[in-house]
Amino acid sequence: MTTSAQRHRFVYAFAEGHRDWKDLLGGKGANLAEMTNLGLPVPPGFTITTEACRHYLETGHEPPQLRDELVEHLTALESRMHKRLGQADDPLLVSVRSGAKFSMPGMMETVLNVGLNDESVHGLAEQSGSQRFAFDSYRRLLQMFGKTVLHIEGSHFDDAMADAKRRADVSDDLELDADDLARLVDEYKVIITRHSGQEFPQDPTMQLRMAIHAVFESWNAPRAVSYRRQERIRSELGTAVNVCAMVFGNLGADSGTGVAFTRDPASGARGVYGDYLPNAQGEDVVAGIRNTLPLSEPERTDQRSHGELLTIMATLESHYRDLCDIEFTIERGKLWMLQTRIGKRTAAAAFRIATQLVDEHVIDLDEALTRVTGTHLAQLMFPSFEDSDARERLTTGIAASPGAAVGRVVFSSTQAAHWASNGEDVILVRRETNPDDLDGMMAARGVLTSRGGKTSHAAVVARGMGKTCVCGADELAVDERSGHLTANNGVVINEGDTLSIDGATGEVFVGAVPVTPSPVTRYFAGELDPTEAHDDLVTAVHRLMRHADHRRRLHIRANADTPEDAMRARRMGAEGIGLCRTEHMFLGERRKAIEDVILASVGIDGTADQEAALESLAPLQEADFVALLTAMDGQPVTIRLIDPPLHEFLPDLTELAVHVAVADERGEELTHTRHLLTAVRRLHERNPMLGLRGVRLGLVIPGLFTTQIRAIAEATVQRIMAGGNPRPQIMIPLVGSVQELELAKDQARAVLREISERTGVPLDLPIGTMIELPRAALTAGELADAAEFFSFGTNDLTQTTWGFSRDDVEGSFFSAYLEKGIFGVSPFESIDTEGVGRLVGLAAAEGRSQRPALELGVCGEHGGDPDSIQFFEHAGLDYVSCSPFRVPVARLEAGRAVVRNETVSDDR
Repeated sequence: MTTSAQRHRFVYAFAEGHRDWKDLLGGKGANLAEMTNLGLPVPPGFTITTEACRHYLETGHEPPQLRDELVEHLTALESRMHKRLGQADDPLLVSVRSGAKFSMPGMMETVLNVGLNDESVHGLAEQSGSQRFAFDSYRRLLQMFGKTVLHIEGSHFDDAMADAKRRADVSDDLELDADDLARLVDEYKVIITRHSGQEFPQDPTMQLRMAIHAVFESWNAPRAVSYRRQERIRSELGTAVNVCAMVFGNLGADSGTGVAFTRDPASGARGVYGDYLPNAQGEDVVAGIRNTLPLSEPERTDQRSHGELLTIMATLESHYRDLCDIEFTIERGKLWMLQTRIGKRTAAAAFRIATQLVDEHVIDLDEALTRVTGTHLAQLMFPSFEDSDARERLTTGIAASPGAAVGRVVFSSTQAAHWASNGEDVILVRRETNPDDLDGMMAARGVLTSRGGKTSHAAVVARGMGKTCVCGADELAVDERSGHLTANNGVVINEGDTLSIDGATGEVFVGAVPVTPSPVTRYFAGELDPTEAHDDLVTAVHRLMRHADHRRRLHIRANADTPEDAMRARRMGAEGIGLCRTEHMFLGERRKAIEDVILASVGIDGTADQEAALESLAPLQEADFVALLTAMDGQPVTIRLIDPPLHEFLPDLTELAVHVAVADERGEELTHTRHLLTAVRRLHERNPMLGLRGVRLGLVIPGLFTTQIRAIAEATVQRIMAGGNPRPQIMIPLVGSVQELELAKDQARAVLREISERTGVPLDLPIGTMIELPRAALTAGELADAAEFFSFGTNDLTQTTWGFSRDDVEGSFFSAYLEKGIFGVSPFESIDTEGVGRLVGLAAAEGRSQRPALELGVCGEHGGDPDSIQFFEHAGLDYVSCSPFRVPVARLEAGRAVVRNETVSDDR
């Protein structure tokens, strides 16, 4: 935090800052300040604030007072170093680095050796005693300045370096002598003039100011913008600029540069990890120009510096109480610290390190929960492919749902379900999927589509199921009718051939690639006992999951429609079913029955007998509900009455019309088909997602809802009489007015009363509604008079609030909205807190004001999204419901949400 008195300043010396000033000084500047204040050997320097950047980006010029502040701090730095920026006989040189609040790839890379020019390079040579060092430093400045400040393609400099090594007949740039490097300096200056239209500035102050402005501008570089969108980093933050006195790791064998970690960021193992390059500078370690040496190398050549480095690393980890990522330079036996930050780590390392620090009494379990995320956990639950050089990659699409899946290719959902029932592993390949593909997707190991993106039907449904999915593989021509696909390179894959798809990378491989199962998923499935597991990762996950369950307030339910899904959800830790989508029970062979019910409602001669169709459905539904209530015995089961968009349960209008037209041409009668066409035309809707569905369908078609309610009631009675503890809840979908809800509720109560009187079993089942429409949210107080619970259907609420049809916008303009920054993330992936979230909060508050005991939950897939769960905890909901595979993620995030809310409250 900064005080109001500090806000007018735009430049701070390192010694004036603090690690908590990341909003103002950026992460790099705040941590340089912290190391300085700890007394660690940090080269002196200063930080230009993020406020200066924001002013520059908003106005096109730097703040008026920045120039004077810059002169003031530069003068102080020169006084401390006893040399001036770029002075001819003994130049002060500085580095210029970007440094946003969050570590962010895509911004301007470091520019080293600012202050060198055609005169001062000779002074540097004299002071250092090395002509080679001086010209090596100058060529580095020219190359970095040209690439990052003047935006010249780096290959021009790389080609010139390659030519220089070829002329000198050497393979390593270290083997170039002073004359070689002096000639390279001249060539680099020609490249700059030719490709930028201006000469390299010889004025050191001009170099510095241009580099500072380039850092500001890099905040909006395309790669930086893309990364911000991906990581949901606010675009208004801006970046700070760090100006630091140069120290040199390229002065010879007794100098070097390195990167170190206080623990292994890949595995989380204790110990010191890192890389070192002697006689190197700046980004050489990570640039791959030479093979690095282990961090133990300085111990062999410079024991004092190595010992000091280990001491400082221990100090930093103790101070920050976490894994630290460190950059350092050794200049002729003197150690300098250039940067530290909390180190990024893999998901496995995150869990291991968090529990290690608890065992070391550095942090408590609450803080350990904040060190891991639901995203980390999800990454640990997916299987992965074994690395192999023999893999044959066919194409790369969009990584839509993580995991590794291997199977035989099928091009229809019917075939996928059939082959899977015979024990085959299959990959369902489609141009794009639709609701009719649900059975095939459930049966398949993975889904591959040639169209669509991360919010397409295939992606959303696959993620919800925990299925591996690759979407948008547009290099594949999928011919579903003929049963083959063709890649750009001419390779043809026929139905029955084997493919392997990687949902984490989007890669598609020909043939079977070996798969490694996730031990974490096996733990959640009950296959691994965490107390006996030899895998410390499973043990770490178990410890933090237990604490999350202890701390969380939100209950976690699952979206499940079958006993198998229900049992899987219970094993994953679900505490009930928050959404049973009964329309999914009418797919496959039962679809004809519900089709007959709907068509009979229009009263066209020749259509089916509605009463007979309903009677045929009743025993099937009762058996469904008995099985579901048995699987979830003792836990709540929220059953949504049928909510089908009509087009998903009616014959295709175009196909029927063509069929009749062909019959007319041939003189065929086809009386039934003609009646069917008339009925479908009458029911046809231009936008079926907003048409005759939900409560509207139940009120318009007599007996539809009551048949389902009767089946729920009979199943409940059967379970009670068998000694079970069924807890069904009846949910009425797509309600927009209290009158709709009251009519549907009256129907339900009448059926429950009748069956209760006949059987002698009390049936006081809760009846509530889904909040899927803005009007329902805005009239929640009225609805709460009739509803005993609300469940927010955030998928449809997002569609109706934004005016989006998810399936349509994905293929039209959604990608453009993401690219233009209108969305940082799809509102179907993470809750739109400002719009949809505000409706949820309003409905929750007004509903509870009318009915204090009103139960509130969420049953859209947002219920499994980590960021959304944080919002739902803050909104005071009672539970979230998500797909079975995402239940562990929701459990973890619900615990984290409590801890984080308490931390924020304490800070206030």
